[in-house]
Amino acid sequence: MSDTASQSPDTLRPKWNEQGLIPVIAQEADTGEVLMLAWMNAEALEQTLASGEITYWSRSRQSLWRKGATSGNTQSLVNARLDCDGDTLLLQVKQHGAGACHTGRRTCFFYHPEDGSWRLREDD
Repeated sequence: MSDTASQSPDTLRPKWNEQGLIPVIAQEADTGEVLMLAWMNAEALEQTLASGEITYWSRSRQSLWRKGATSGNTQSLVNARLDCDGDTLLLQVKQHGAGACHTGRRTCFFYHPEDGSWRLREDD
């Protein structure tokens, strides 16, 4: 084990921001594809870990949001990881339905830089 690794604590708790939230990266467990970035509060994380179905916190609605409750595009938890600083969660998920994005696409990351702006990439 390296000196750096040996300095890592055995346990770590999520570091919630001033609003009581933590950013969450949802990644397709089978492929590693990054699907979306969302937010969780402690209750959303607790529900997700207990049920295996992903629940986020909607900052615009100020309420819990079970992914796919209305669209049917749900996410099932495969694995959860907290980063080395405790300030970001990585959820490895199984994406069900058409995709993770509210636009109907599989991923929320479909704009790329081109000629000084961000352009839609149709093949994503």
